[in-house]
Amino acid sequence: MHPLARTPRAARRALALLGVLLLSLLALSLLLGRYPNLGIMPLARLLDDPLAQQLVWNLRLPRLLAAVLIGMSLAAAGVVFQMVFSNPLVEPGFLGVSQAAAFGAALAIIALGSAAWLVQGGAVFFGLLGLGASYLLARRVRYGGWVLRLVLSGIAVSALFSAGVGMIKYLADPLRQLPEITFWLLGGLYGITWPRLLAALPLMLGGLVVMLFLRWRLNLLTLDEDAAAALGASGSSERLAVLLAAVAATAASISIGGLIGWAGLITPHLARRLFGADARYALPGALLIGAIYLVICDNLARLLLIGEIPLGILTSLLGAVAFLTLLTRPLLQPQS
Repeated sequence: MHPLARTPRAARRALALLGVLLLSLLALSLLLGRYPNLGIMPLARLLDDPLAQQLVWNLRLPRLLAAVLIGMSLAAAGVVFQMVFSNPLVEPGFLGVSQAAAFGAALAIIALGSAAWLVQGGAVFFGLLGLGASYLLARRVRYGGWVLRLVLSGIAVSALFSAGVGMIKYLADPLRQLPEITFWLLGGLYGITWPRLLAALPLMLGGLVVMLFLRWRLNLLTLDEDAAAALGASGSSERLAVLLAAVAATAASISIGGLIGWAGLITPHLARRLFGADARYALPGALLIGAIYLVICDNLARLLLIGEIPLGILTSLLGAVAFLTLLTRPLLQPQS
């Protein structure tokens, strides 16, 4: 199946259009809300109303930036995992990274307090541990191909850390810690403030920069060690660097947004349908699509009902529908 953007020029045009769409969506989202009434706030009201200015600057803007960064981080991590492990069904949740990071963050909340840097540190440490456990377990499984072994190992590791999260919820203080952990696990950006966003910013931006910088090498890293070395790639070190960057960005995203499912699975498939399997264009495309997807889902989460819908529910629902569409409609199947 050929990509929709078949030439580098067409790919650059598609990236530019996605960038314009994202910027337009951000501008609209800043004015979209329930103040003073449900709908789009008039620009004149924003310029004249100090309360509206505080609302946009202190609540909507950091929340929108968090949605953009989380969407980009999860999408980029999905592309990296799928290409490095040569498995189109891999995303952070399938490799144990998401559940392990959730376990680390929940453990930090119950044992060390809910300080942003503690939650973030716990998420990153256990996210790396989850990826390493899945990889090592897959190497010890004696039957099936590499893809099957990796998926099975990721499912097992995810189940172990999910059980750990359940135990933490059981042991948590039901009046103080349990509600915080429960709402956090459902995913949501309602608690995003400038300090929380800035605390996670270095890891997310650092991971994104590394993945973007190495996107030229991702095509080589899909090959085995000998073939990659013959073409000039330092397979082991570059593969480790890009995987660490993906895990760091994912864990930082989970530490401030909770578990947000399917964004890292569906957006790489959409990007490959648009740009093909070339990571030079597919990775930036996935970043933009992931950001657009998260911003749209977050707008729906805060506006569909009077009470806010957990973001993870919407991303999983819409992502599952989109994924089923990709599977059942041949014209939308990504290029392998």
